[in-house]
Amino acid sequence: MRSFTNLNPCYVLLPFFLVLATNATHTNNFLPRPRTGYYGSACWNVESIVRSVVESNYLANPANAPGILRMHFHDCFVQGCDASVLLAGPNSERTAIPNLSLRGFNVIEEAKTQLEIACPRTVSCADILALAARDFVHLAGGPWWPVPLGRLDGRISLASNVILPGPTDSVAVQKLRFAEKNLNTQDLVVLAAGHTIGTAGCIVFRDRFFNYDNTGSPDPTIAPSFVPLIQAQCPLNGDPATRVVLDTGSGDQFDTSYLNNLKNGRGLLESDQVLWTNLETRPIVERLLGLRFPFLIFGLEFARSMTKMSQIEIKTGLDGEIRRVCSAVN
Repeated sequence: MRSFTNLNPCYVLLPFFLVLATNATHTNNFLPRPRTGYYGSACWNVESIVRSVVESNYLANPANAPGILRMHFHDCFVQGCDASVLLAGPNSERTAIPNLSLRGFNVIEEAKTQLEIACPRTVSCADILALAARDFVHLAGGPWWPVPLGRLDGRISLASNVILPGPTDSVAVQKLRFAEKNLNTQDLVVLAAGHTIGTAGCIVFRDRFFNYDNTGSPDPTIAPSFVPLIQAQCPLNGDPATRVVLDTGSGDQFDTSYLNNLKNGRGLLESDQVLWTNLETRPIVERLLGLRFPFLIFGLEFARSMTKMSQIEIKTGLDGEIRRVCSAVN
């Protein structure tokens, strides 16, 4: 586990355009574009409080890392980064099929509880989620980056609004979903590489390894040696909820193994493997792998794309609030 107390400068990524004002005046009625140092003296220890909660939960269960990273992605891609995915209710986003397997809600609530004691009605759940995602990535071996803060929490959460990139999507469909959020093809490849940590349920990809596109055979883009490996973990009559690591051989470590797996035909999800077979996205994967220090560059690119994603459709002014409890509106 990477400690926060002695950060290797090679892994502390500080894109120059993120180092902005550090002494912001906090107000719930007006929200400028998120920026580093947003809370200032209103909650000077916000990052250390979130970090402490993240560290304890990572030690208790490292699976919280990909869980929170995925939750942040699912939140931002539906109505923007407003913590709407955290709201509970019979028809909330949490009840949508793609979100049923989300994990880590307790981590965000724990951090919120501590922040309400230290800085009552000051820090949004959306900001907590953005910070927690960064900190979990770093603990899993990935980069650290400054997170711009100052999001407000949304008040609307509907399962019917959940439209996310899917595990069988073509590059064209994925590009469309990302473009709708002002993210480009580079962001698509880099953020998809977040699958370097985490797992997927057999129900999501099993047909690809047995009966791809109703052909009765596996997807021909899969490496032949990879097929029996996954078939053994996800047999046709097996439990569809069984989970398999997305990055074979390095499922708990944030690194470039995922990208190498795509190159070798060992991408678990079809939406991942097509990033190698597609003529537009393959050069991006090759560039990330072909550099002298691929992990360092990939880390920088991931930090940059995460920062862009974390500012999708930010709520401002009367459009949002600072929730007292992350699972319910005030």
